[in-house]
Amino acid sequence: MSLQAPLWRSIAAFRFASLAYAAILLAIRPIYYAHWGWAWVVLAAMTAWTIVTTIAYSVPARRTWLLLAADLIVTVLALLSTALLQTHAATSTGVMPLTATWLAGPALAWAVVGGVRAGAAAAVVIGACVVLLREPLVATYRSTALDGPVILLMAAMLVGYVSILITRAEQALQRATEIEAASKERERLARTIHDSVLQVLAMVQRRGTEAGGEAAEIGRLAGEQEAALRALVTGDGLVSPPSGELDLSVHLTRQASAFVSVITPADPVLLTERTVTETTAAVRAAIDNVRRHCGESARAWVLVDDEGAAVSVTIRDEGPGIPAGRLAEAAAEGRLGVSQSISGRIRDLGGSAEISSTPGAGTEVRLRVPRAARPA
Repeated sequence: MSLQAPLWRSIAAFRFASLAYAAILLAIRPIYYAHWGWAWVVLAAMTAWTIVTTIAYSVPARRTWLLLAADLIVTVLALLSTALLQTHAATSTGVMPLTATWLAGPALAWAVVGGVRAGAAAAVVIGACVVLLREPLVATYRSTALDGPVILLMAAMLVGYVSILITRAEQALQRATEIEAASKERERLARTIHDSVLQVLAMVQRRGTEAGGEAAEIGRLAGEQEAALRALVTGDGLVSPPSGELDLSVHLTRQASAFVSVITPADPVLLTERTVTETTAAVRAAIDNVRRHCGESARAWVLVDDEGAAVSVTIRDEGPGIPAGRLAEAAAEGRLGVSQSISGRIRDLGGSAEISSTPGAGTEVRLRVPRAARPA
């Protein structure tokens, strides 16, 4: 649906109404014309041109600058013919020109197509021709000769501004329509996948866990694929983050599996690309530690909390915990998984990493990164 269509219909109605007004003035004021018969010929040409432009402007593809320029030239010629057809006294005293208000049509058309500047340019050209019909030019500023051109200039600029607003509204409406269509399609696909693929993967995971052995590994892989697919069909990929930023929630959700639960806020957690990349890598390293030290079937939870000035990510597990002094021993032995892969990454971002663990009660890793990360 084109929101500019009412503007073009209004311009067409205005031009035909102006023709009727010009015909009435020409009929009741023959004394102002030295060549009254030729004036009717010019009015007939104006009528024919109005019909042509109305048909042409009704098709968006035909609203070219060539047509707009031709419309302006024809209008200027019809306006300047007043100097030949009217009496000298009528022209000098400011009698309505032959075109009457019909001369405003091109300025309005230019404004709709080109905006405020284009409409103002066409209005200035037409207004200059109106002023040229008045004599003497030196005394123009003392008379009412500038009233009509100024009103035309203001009207063209107003229509140009309205046209810009309408164009923006059309773009917003098109974007909203696309989002609605994509949302409906996503919902349809989600229902279809939920009723087929996700249920099959959930059944494979459950049966594999019950069977044990190699089937348990197949069940674990099926559970991971189920979690990833569920995040894909339910995630909101319609909102594009600002340039240079990424959504931390989207990247961490990809780490979800049958044994890893990721809980994120409802709104996107936007951070710089480097911050998201390094934080995701640190979380991945923490999850790998859970699998390595607690077993493949150990449960882990990842919780994202947007605090405004900073973002915290907490990773908890249900493993046996870390013995006292074990992290220091690992660092001394050259095992830098925690000190570099986790703490080092977050420290380089200007954040902090806290690890708390109680034997027999699991481990908690709390990462906190600021909104504005340090330069790399």
